[in-house]
Amino acid sequence: MKRKLISTLALACGLSLCAALRAQENASKPAPPQPSHAGANYSGTYAFLRDAEFVQITVEEAGRVTGFVSRYGDLESDKGAFLDQFFKQGKLEDNRLTFTTETVHGVWFEFKGTVERGEGKQAGDEAYYVLHGTLIQNVTDANKKVATSSREVSFKSFPQDLAPAPAKRE
Repeated sequence: MKRKLISTLALACGLSLCAALRAQENASKPAPPQPSHAGANYSGTYAFLRDAEFVQITVEEAGRVTGFVSRYGDLESDKGAFLDQFFKQGKLEDNRLTFTTETVHGVWFEFKGTVERGEGKQAGDEAYYVLHGTLIQNVTDANKKVATSSREVSFKSFPQDLAPAPAKRE
């Protein structure tokens, strides 16, 4: 009976030691990075109007949004050239997103809409988030007259590789 009690105690101590070691091991592993503020998960790259065009969004603290639109030029002088239009201002309140780009070659954009969950199954999948809203394109002509056009758009997030980069082998 004494041997059975000692064996049971030894087994219990061994299991406790294993559990403690496993907990310590898990505590020493770095946790996956968590966004430090609300909306940071929305940061990323989204498709824009045409293939190869995109909008890059970074949600900072207090709902400030920075980023840029990278697109092909449409005018005679820049047709086919890739243009980057940085945000002049941008804001995120809850899931409501607005931004206005700087003017490049007489063209600037305004976006007013929302960030919503898309059809992507897990974070990092294509279309995990989608920007839905109204995109206004403003074009200034040679006479300084502004022509405005608006359209409803849905911009899908690009897929991302969320796994850490594999260690280099030597």
